[in-house]
Amino acid sequence: MQSKPFRYSMFGLLYFSQGTVLSYFTALNALYLLSFGLSMQDIGIFASIALIPFVIKIFLGMLSDRVNLLGFGHRKPYIIIGLFVQALCLIAVPFINPAEQYWVFVALAFILQMGMALYDTCTDGLALDTTPAEEEGTIQGFMVAGRALGVVLTASLVGYLAQNAGWKTVFWTLAVFTLLPLPLVIGMKEAARPEERSFDWGAFKAFRQKTVMALSGIGFVFFLIIAGVNQLVNPFLEQRFGIDLATAGYITTVWGSGVVLGGIFGGRIMNKIGKHNAVRIAIAVSILSCLLLAFTPGTTAAWIIVAFFGLAYGTYQTVYFALAMSYTETRIAASMFAILMAVSNIAQGAGMALSGFSADRFGFVDTFLFFAVINVLALPLLPVLFRSKENHNSQALAG
Repeated sequence: MQSKPFRYSMFGLLYFSQGTVLSYFTALNALYLLSFGLSMQDIGIFASIALIPFVIKIFLGMLSDRVNLLGFGHRKPYIIIGLFVQALCLIAVPFINPAEQYWVFVALAFILQMGMALYDTCTDGLALDTTPAEEEGTIQGFMVAGRALGVVLTASLVGYLAQNAGWKTVFWTLAVFTLLPLPLVIGMKEAARPEERSFDWGAFKAFRQKTVMALSGIGFVFFLIIAGVNQLVNPFLEQRFGIDLATAGYITTVWGSGVVLGGIFGGRIMNKIGKHNAVRIAIAVSILSCLLLAFTPGTTAAWIIVAFFGLAYGTYQTVYFALAMSYTETRIAASMFAILMAVSNIAQGAGMALSGFSADRFGFVDTFLFFAVINVLALPLLPVLFRSKENHNSQALAG
C-alpha cells in the first residue's frame, strides 16, 4: 500500500479534476451554447442527456466490482480509461459546432460524462478498498475539498480564458487539468483483491438492514438541506442587498472556499471525536448557518455568513460520504457506494424543488428558517445508525 501523502494526493487530485469540469458545466456551458444561437430548450435537452451517465453509474460500479480488467485491477485501469476519455472529449469539443452538429455535440458530452462517471465511481471503489476505518474521515475530507477547490479555482480561470483567450483554450486547459492525477494513478499499485472481497450478488441484501436505511435517510436529509439552501443564497442576497452579477460570482467563490474548509473540518472531527459526535456537530453547524442566512444584517456580514454556510455544506458532504464508506459492503463496494450517492442526488433535486416553492410562497427568510428546522429530522435516525458495528457486520454476513 502506498504512503498516506501519496494516497491523499491522488484522491484529492482525482476529485480536483472532476471539480474543474463540473465548474465549467455549472458556470459557462449555457453561455457557450447560447453563443452559437441555441435556445434554452436545446440547452435543457443537452443537460438532461449529459447527466444520464451519473444516473446509471451504479452499473459502472458493478462492472469494476466484478471484472478485473485484463488482469490490471478492479479500479486502476478503469480510472485511467475514464480520465483519457474525458481529456480526449475536451480536446475534441472546439472542433464541433453545436448549432450545426447539435446531436454530435450531445453525444460527445454524453461520452465525456461517461468517462467522468467511470473514474468517479472507481475512485470511490478504490478509496473503499484501500482506506483503513480510522482514515475514512480524512480521505473524504481530501476528496470533498479537492472537488471544491477545482470548482473554485476553475470558475474564475475559465471565465477569464473564455473572454480573453477563446473557448479552445478553455477546453484544452480543462483537458490538462483532467490529466493531472494520471502520473499518480499510473504509479499506484493496486493490490490483488482477497477472496472475502469477491463480488457477491447476495451482498446487496445489506440494503435491507435498518442501519443502511437509517444512513440513507440521514443522507437524504443532509443533501435536501444543503442543495435547497444553496440555490437560494445569491437570489436572496440580490433581493435583499441588490448585489450585481460580479459580486454574486465572488460570493460563490467565497462559498466554495468555505466548502474546502468544511471538507477539512468534517474529516478532522470524524477522526478525532467519532462518527456519532461528528454528525451531531454537522447538524448544529447546518442549523446555525441557516439561521445566520435568515438574519443576515448586511453585505459585509453576508461574506462571512456565506463562507460559514460553505463550511456547513462541506462538513455535511464529508460526514455523509465517510459514513457511507463505513457501512458499505466490501464485496460490492463501488456498487453500494454509488447507490448511496444516488440517494444524495435524488435529495438534491427534491431540496431544490422544495426551496424554490417555499421561497416563492413564503419568502427567503421563512424558507431558511424552515430548512434549519428540517435538520432535526436526522436526529431520530442516529440511534438506529449507530448500533454496534459488530451487529451491522453480523447482519451483513448472515444476509
